[in-house]
Amino acid sequence: MSKRKFPTQNRRVLISGASIAGPALAFWLAHYGFDVTVVEHASTIRTGGYPIDIRGAAIDVVERMGLLPQVRAAHINTRLMTFVDGDGNEIGAVPVYDAVGSNERDVELPRGTLATLLYDASRTETVRYRFNDSIETLHDDGLGVHIRFTSGISERYDIVVGADGLHSRTRRLVFGAEDQFRRDLGCDFAIFSLQNDRGLSHGGIFHAEPGRVAGLFAVQNSQRMFGFLTFVTDQGAPRDVRAQLNLIRTAYADMRWEVPRLLVAMAAADDLYFDSVSQIRMPHWSKGSVVLLGDAAFAPSFRSGQGTSLALVGAYVLAGELASHENTAAGLEAYERNLRPFVEANQALATDGRGAFFLPRTQADIDMRDHLLAEIARNGPEMLFDDTRSAAHCAISLPDYPIG
Repeated sequence: MSKRKFPTQNRRVLISGASIAGPALAFWLAHYGFDVTVVEHASTIRTGGYPIDIRGAAIDVVERMGLLPQVRAAHINTRLMTFVDGDGNEIGAVPVYDAVGSNERDVELPRGTLATLLYDASRTETVRYRFNDSIETLHDDGLGVHIRFTSGISERYDIVVGADGLHSRTRRLVFGAEDQFRRDLGCDFAIFSLQNDRGLSHGGIFHAEPGRVAGLFAVQNSQRMFGFLTFVTDQGAPRDVRAQLNLIRTAYADMRWEVPRLLVAMAAADDLYFDSVSQIRMPHWSKGSVVLLGDAAFAPSFRSGQGTSLALVGAYVLAGELASHENTAAGLEAYERNLRPFVEANQALATDGRGAFFLPRTQADIDMRDHLLAEIARNGPEMLFDDTRSAAHCAISLPDYPIG
């Protein structure tokens, strides 16, 4: 596609959220000459967290940002997912990248490493970060958006972007209650760190019983590893930590293997993350001069493995379309038109049938998984995992937006 000339930018943009989508968007908007503020309720960029993946078209976005060498240098290269019975005896194993549909270009790295790279790359003269603050009220009068922050400061912006996650406050303020857009996939999950006293590195061990899975995995040679618990439930995820712990303890009360130890470690962890496995599906991602990005607009759930990639591609497309259209409404319409087919293809991965392999709901699912593991041991994984996922990861032709 030929490069298009974009109008001189003097629009002020507020981005709510400084995880992945927010700093990525700030990078591209600064590239096009926008005046950008990123507001984040935390005190700084959050550098911890579990591994995330960058796949397909998102690799191309990272390359256009000039960050691909640094991203590749942080590649974890997870090797095997090993499945065991309640006594810890190995049932079988599968190479991770074959199971999730990745190819040799894709990268897995710690979430905090990517967040730091994006933050550092986006810190230019036209980008300001405001930590320990958040949007309290928002009013779009048709000419701009008036924001009152929890700090008491009031400002006016031409465009406001909610990149504040699955439970987006921006979305709630502008579009209404979360439950009208959240699609729960029938399970909850918890992830937390604990002492790596098993010598795990570049892989994980998982034990499943009908409707529940427990796992241990380590991303590198590290003194810490992650505990992972996911289970089938028809309850919404409670927000209170004590209620979360009680729900998980009840779900895993009689499970063997390392589960008793995991429950103790979970209660002591200072980084426990618990939530429902959910998607956000909205008929429109913008209203007036307010637009949503990343999980706030189209969370695909961790079962798709594409949350980070959708955020990166979405940031590239949103910034490019705003830069290519002097009229904000036209830019937002083009953003959604160009990105939505890619989003929907990747959201569909969360319910593509592989879920029963990783979270078997019945004993029949476990028996089928064990049969597949035996086939993998005999014949390799290629015959069992097709390229459907890889095709979805690349299901967009990135526009060649103008260079500033």
